[in-house]
Amino acid sequence: MQFIFATNNKHKLHEVREAVGERFKIISLDEAGIKEDIPETGITLEENAKMKAQYIFDKYHENCFADDTGLEIDAIDGRPGVYSARYAGEGCNFEDNMIKVLEEMKGRENRKARFRCVVALIINGEVMSFEGRVEGNILTRERGNKGFGYDPIFIPEGYDITFAEMSLEEKNKISHRGKAIHKLTEYLLSQSF
Repeated sequence: MQFIFATNNKHKLHEVREAVGERFKIISLDEAGIKEDIPETGITLEENAKMKAQYIFDKYHENCFADDTGLEIDAIDGRPGVYSARYAGEGCNFEDNMIKVLEEMKGRENRKARFRCVVALIINGEVMSFEGRVEGNILTRERGNKGFGYDPIFIPEGYDITFAEMSLEEKNKISHRGKAIHKLTEYLLSQSF
């Protein structure tokens, strides 16, 4: 069974394909020939994930899923949250976003944070959501060169290495996206299509 994953982020696509394995065929927007920008104007992760999946389903009538992910940091009122991907402004990159977070966290003792990922799945018009989260702490500087996004400054609870210092396999076992995709996969495997 094939699903369009509403992303062109190669890192996310790789993570999801690794987690799902050969059980389902996952194709990106680009691989599906979808070139337009999909609106992401929700004020919550849930809204954005559903909005992206609904856009694909309404326009292309294909089974699909979309995710939205955010880093929520307690000391800065849950920011960057839903704005994680563009926190440093339009046209910013992962490095710009990390620099802004590290700057805002200077001198703060409370380093508690979490990654949350919401996946919205649409099969035959029916919408379901799956959430994954991982608690942890924000470092004062970057460590590691694997992963992407805020991975080099986030240490998950119970670990002494960042997401950027873990193998993809290790990260997928405990990450927010890994947990949400695991729930999605379990659901798909429990159905008889």
